Amino acid sequence: MAETPRGTLVRLVDVTPADVQLLDRLHATQSGGFNDLGQERKPPPPEAWVDGRLRGENRGEFFVERRADGAIVGTISFHRVSYGPSPQSAAWMLGIDLIPEGRGQGLGTEAQRLLADWLFATTPANRVEASTDVENLAEARSLEKAGFTREGVNRGAQFRAGAYHDLVMFSRLRADG
Repeated sequence: MAETPRGTLVRLVDVTPADVQLLDRLHATQSGGFNDLGQERKPPPPEAWVDGRLRGENRGEFFVERRADGAIVGTISFHRVSYGPSPQSAAWMLGIDLIPEGRGQGLGTEAQRLLADWLFATTPANRVEASTDVENLAEARSLEKAGFTREGVNRGAQFRAGAYHDLVMFSRLRADG
């Protein structure tokens, strides 16, 4: 797979086996938030590492580095989803989690736009998608600014914090540019 992209505000940085402790610390910041799904984080399995990086044919994860100071402000991941048996029906689902100090600066918007652009440039997928809790208005705005289109609500799709929550689905298609 191609090298990771950089934008004006952020650079996506490969996660290596030497970064597992930092990755664990960043994931620990999810406690109580929209990405806290109540599951214990397990270390990445050996097959998740390809050429010493946490990315492969079906999934991957990067650090989001703020270019102004080189600080790692979160993670962004992708995994393959499918809408049919043919390879042309494969799409990518994105997920992002920024530490509080990395929010509200446009970093997540740029990271999501960069990752979608990179996936279109390096894979044949026609669709990149993301979903967020209906109450996560900041993430919904971020996805729209990153060029994603709001498609609708998946009712009761996610179990979190003892209850089912509705998710808003967003997508970008290759033809969207």
